[in-house]
Amino acid sequence: MNPPSPRFERLDAARALAMIWMACFHFSFDLANFGFTHQDFYRDPLWTRQRIAIVSLFLLCAGVGQALALEGGQSWHRFWRRWLQIAGAAVLVSIGSALMFPHSWISFGILHGIALMLIATRLAAPLRRWLWPLGAAAIALPLFVQSAFFDTRWTDWVGLVTHKPVTEDYAPIFPWLGVMLWGLAAGQWLLAHRRAWLAEAVPRALAPLARLGRWSLPFYLVHQPVLIGALLAWRATMGR
Repeated sequence: MNPPSPRFERLDAARALAMIWMACFHFSFDLANFGFTHQDFYRDPLWTRQRIAIVSLFLLCAGVGQALALEGGQSWHRFWRRWLQIAGAAVLVSIGSALMFPHSWISFGILHGIALMLIATRLAAPLRRWLWPLGAAAIALPLFVQSAFFDTRWTDWVGLVTHKPVTEDYAPIFPWLGVMLWGLAAGQWLLAHRRAWLAEAVPRALAPLARLGRWSLPFYLVHQPVLIGALLAWRATMGR
């Protein structure tokens, strides 16, 4: 039996930062959705740009995590075990969103995207320095290639759409695969040239953040039901 891989606390802390930022973003969305505030999360740059930043941080961390897993000798068997957890969670998100938002349910959100992109990044890992231009090409592709063929629930996961679909979360392969490829390339470079930047422990004050970052998937699945439940209880006490 292989010994457990060492934790890279700095990566865990960065992932936790994305998790907390995401929870704050979703809480703000929930406040607007229940009518407590009036914010436009679909067009206001204050919110749309935050979403881009949050998703980018998550995918960069996922890419770096793939570099660490591959260096640690993660087998395909272990990879698929983790992949099934993510894919299963994506299915739960689709079901839950369909119950709450029947007209804008999530058919291909961040977890769906991560599930497919993890496979692609693992297969692309041997390209090493070529991951940088490949990632740039993936990010740029939707700017130059769009087709109405991709404007359906069955094909919009590719990302080459002519308009964004009506959905509560959308993280298609293009351009987001490029961000994860950059994360993978950055992780490989850091392991080869600046390993201490990843391997050193975080300051003691940030240790709780690093511990939280180890539970990203459960946190993602639980935080919205908890927030929504709290707001529903609050609204009930206010008689609204």
